[in-house]
Amino acid sequence: MTKLARQQLIVELAHDGPLPNQQELVKVLSRRGFAVTQATLSRDFNELGLVRTPDGYTLPNGEAAAAEPAPGVSRIVREFVRDIRRAQNLLVIKTTSGSAQPVAYAVDAEGWEEVVGTVAGDDTVLIIAPDNKTAKKLQTRLEDMRA
Repeated sequence: MTKLARQQLIVELAHDGPLPNQQELVKVLSRRGFAVTQATLSRDFNELGLVRTPDGYTLPNGEAAAAEPAPGVSRIVREFVRDIRRAQNLLVIKTTSGSAQPVAYAVDAEGWEEVVGTVAGDDTVLIIAPDNKTAKKLQTRLEDMRA
């Protein structure tokens, strides 16, 4: 599991309500497949900008934008995408193992009009475009990011 995926999960958990103390969160993350130490969690909290309140750790002002863990889509594509194939209006993106969800998250976060939706597994992302022509443009955009 990647740092990005772990931080994404922490932000998702923070959206559900204040996070418990760090020791409890280490246990929660462990049950979800992320073996972390309290020191790692402290660094994640700092990077994400989480603040400590009497109720637990929260996002500043309750907003995800202030604690957005995802780096730019171009960096994510460069680091994790191994292959991009088009089939009609669909793009099949092969990633390194365990990296499909951060790639899909980064693409979704861009809010591109060309993307109808994404589906992510472990090492494959399916991107759905409205038509073949749009899918081809999107494929070119993503391939240019890998260069």
